[in-house]
Amino acid sequence: MFKYILKRIGAAILILLGVSFVLYALLRCMPTDFVEAKILALNTSGATVTEEFKQQMYKTYGLDGSIVQGYFSWLGNICHLNFGKSFINQREVLSEVFDPGRIGTSFIVAAVSTVFEFLIAIPLGITAATHQYSVRDYVVTVLVLVGISLPSFFFGQLLKDIFANKLGWFPVGQMKTAGVPMNGIEKFGDYLWHMFLPVLTVVILSIGSRMRMTRTNMLEVLNSDYIRTARAKGLSERTVIYKHAFKNTLIPLVTSLAGLIPGLFSGAMITESVFDLEGIGKYALNAMTQSDIPVIMTYNMFLAALSVLGMLLSDLMYGVVDPRVKLA
Repeated sequence: MFKYILKRIGAAILILLGVSFVLYALLRCMPTDFVEAKILALNTSGATVTEEFKQQMYKTYGLDGSIVQGYFSWLGNICHLNFGKSFINQREVLSEVFDPGRIGTSFIVAAVSTVFEFLIAIPLGITAATHQYSVRDYVVTVLVLVGISLPSFFFGQLLKDIFANKLGWFPVGQMKTAGVPMNGIEKFGDYLWHMFLPVLTVVILSIGSRMRMTRTNMLEVLNSDYIRTARAKGLSERTVIYKHAFKNTLIPLVTSLAGLIPGLFSGAMITESVFDLEGIGKYALNAMTQSDIPVIMTYNMFLAALSVLGMLLSDLMYGVVDPRVKLA
């Protein structure tokens, strides 16, 4: 086990190096970089920008060299724990990306959404599998297709227009009501009130794939020989489903845990933008639209590291839930 973990850590380092280089190269190859956008803004305002001033700006932001030179300069700074400063506001990248308020907002929305996703998707998937080709199965299938097909920006804006703008049942955005004194319980209730629509958006759009996975896995397990044997012994259908079949249905679901860890901290970019939530997703989206390379690199490498960690934990958990899997 220890040797396996060491091998995976070594492979993870190589993966992160490859991801960082590809990401940096893609950012440098974008049609418009931060300096060009800034010069365009100066020209629009009527200011005269000389070629010398332009080259000086490229040098100031570390964009004057080649892609390879720029990458190794960035990598060297990272090795010295120097993540640089944001191009936009010149603040330290670490304090910006890992701001407790931003990370906390995104984490709470993602964590609550994930809990409800599992609580809703798994029972519906089991119901659809145990009542194959019935009305229940068709209803669940339609819900799956709706959840997978709807774009987040459209569905989030639809909920916002109906329940916030027209009916006024929920706030338009933000995570708290500003300027209103509240005690602890009132603050908590206000927080839940603001969080309802963003969480509802994420849950409805994400349960589809989880339901489909559960249904597919359950159908495969129900056709196994040991399930037929359990039924032949006279066990109740409830015992067969939830004691024997469901336990083995969870094995493939464990592999999906790899995507949960980065998802908890990455933020829902579109949803946060629609509901004006000051989360890490909205902040990263703004950085990407303005070509803020230090912020984009730090944010994406953080998610890449979490993804690698998630895959390692998923493999280890797979070996725990399935004794047939040997980690070597």
